[in-house]
Amino acid sequence: MKKSDFFANHDPRIIPILQNSIVGIAGCGGLGSNAAFTLTRVGIGKLIFADFDKIEPSNLNRQQFFIDQIGYYKADALKANLSKISTFTEFEAYNIKLTEANIPEIFKDADIMVEAFDKAEMKEMLIDCWLEHFPQKPIIAASGLAGWGRNELLKTRKLENLYICGDEQTELQSGISPMAPRVGIVANMQVNLVLEILLKDL
Repeated sequence: MKKSDFFANHDPRIIPILQNSIVGIAGCGGLGSNAAFTLTRVGIGKLIFADFDKIEPSNLNRQQFFIDQIGYYKADALKANLSKISTFTEFEAYNIKLTEANIPEIFKDADIMVEAFDKAEMKEMLIDCWLEHFPQKPIIAASGLAGWGRNELLKTRKLENLYICGDEQTELQSGISPMAPRVGIVANMQVNLVLEILLKDL
């Protein structure tokens, strides 16, 4: 497949910007796998992503994996799936639990970070670490995506270089299901914001 065929119908001004951009994704579950799929389809030049989890059957109801990948590391499986979409994005995958110690090294080349964790304490750790080490680079977090419906509550809030997508109300907890539509919508809100930031000068 030729690059010109993959990017057919795109504004030619955006292609070199996207192809020269690097986006980090912390977490390869509901948010991370959906964001990675969309970022690959829009033609980001390189994605760096990390997760230490393995795929479980219940992940298939909202994450971009398949039945025959159950038991595989999410980062490895995601890289394999993304490679079937495009050869014009480079993928760097890590099967590792992200910590304050390894985040700066793994994601040092990323222009923008997409936060895609489930747990609030991991979200807070990543945001604090990112803003401490890379205060000039944007980080796009998600908060409030559980359940279904209520599209009107989903929004984006900006606090300097920290952006938050979601309703900031419905967290993952017992009794509130994480459902594919809302998870996918918020992941794509994060990616849409990545594009808005990268293409702001056009």
